[in-house]
Amino acid sequence: MISILNEEQKRGYFPGVIHCFSAGKELANCAIKHNMAISLSGIITFKNAGNLREIVKSIPLKNILVETDAPFLAPIPHRGKTNQPAFVVHTAARLADLFSVTTEKFAEITTKNFFHLFSKAKKQM
Repeated sequence: MISILNEEQKRGYFPGVIHCFSAGKELANCAIKHNMAISLSGIITFKNAGNLREIVKSIPLKNILVETDAPFLAPIPHRGKTNQPAFVVHTAARLADLFSVTTEKFAEITTKNFFHLFSKAKKQM
C-alpha cells in the first residue's frame, strides 16, 4: 500500500482516507506525509490494541477521523455485539483520552477534519 500511495501521489496530490486503520507506523507515516486522513474504529478500545494506541498517539490530530465500521468492530463495552453508529461515542472517548483532550474538543477536531476532507458535504446546523 505504501508503494502504491507514494507512486500515485507522485502523479498529483489527491485526498484520501486510510479506512479502519490497524496497520503499522510506516503506513501511518506515509498517510501523514501525503496529508491523508487516518480513520479509527472500535479496535482502538480493545485491550490487546496497546501497540496500535502507541502508533496512533504519534499521528497529528489534524489527520484523525473516527468511524463506526458498523456492523463490525464494536468498541468496548459493546465488543462482540453488532456495532451501530451510536457506539462511536465510546471510540471517540477513548481517542480523546489518548490525545489528552476533552471529548467535546475531539469531536470538534474530527468534525473539522471530516469537512476538510469531504469539502462537498453540507454542514447541518
